[in-house]
Amino acid sequence: MNIPESDWRVFKEVRGAALDRFCRRILGECRTLCDDGTEPAHARYLKLYRLIHQRDKEIAQAFNDFRRSTAITCLTTMWQLGLVTKTELDRFSPSTVQTVHFLMGDDE
Repeated sequence: MNIPESDWRVFKEVRGAALDRFCRRILGECRTLCDDGTEPAHARYLKLYRLIHQRDKEIAQAFNDFRRSTAITCLTTMWQLGLVTKTELDRFSPSTVQTVHFLMGDDE
């Protein structure tokens, strides 16, 4: 399902901001986990490994397939992960916003 050209331009901008937000979030989670001195180093390492593995799957789902035909699916995933603000989502055409909400099962 291709999005309109105007939405594709918005998507490219929003995608960059969302990726930066997600990477910052992940790095914060890693810092918190690594700085937790209540657990042994090996336990923290194992948690860090699992966290990175899980977040890598999420990054792949939201950002790795960069095409117009997959933009709505990627945008929906970004929205689901809380990486796109309402203001950013509202920059898209009403039909794209409606599709994202439909795919999410939202009532909007």
